Amino acid sequence: MATIDVTEDTFEQTVSAEGTVIVDAWAEWCGPCKAFAPTFEKVSEAHPDATFAKLDTEANPQIAAALEIQAIPTLMAFRDGIMVFRQSGALPPAAFEDLVSQVQALDMDEVRRQIAEQNNNQA
Repeated sequence: MATIDVTEDTFEQTVSAEGTVIVDAWAEWCGPCKAFAPTFEKVSEAHPDATFAKLDTEANPQIAAALEIQAIPTLMAFRDGIMVFRQSGALPPAAFEDLVSQVQALDMDEVRRQIAEQNNNQA
């Protein structure tokens, strides 16, 4: 699957969907963002079962602020509506490929159990 663009209107619906969603928060003026774009596109083509979304932080400042994005590029990974990874900075192709594979291999029942356990401990 090629990448899709997400906006303040479509971000929540996109990341809360079933399956794997990888988000690249970027801006036109960002050199590292431009350098990472071909890697993001290439890995997206290798994983047609996942959604790869690009979030232009300049065009969508409210969602960028709500996500507390301090540096770009920022990569976020969601599985079944749960953020399971977030990191600022571009990844080399092999590391990015590995990240996507790890996110897709997660045992989401275990992730949900760990979240519930954390929430119970905080209550």
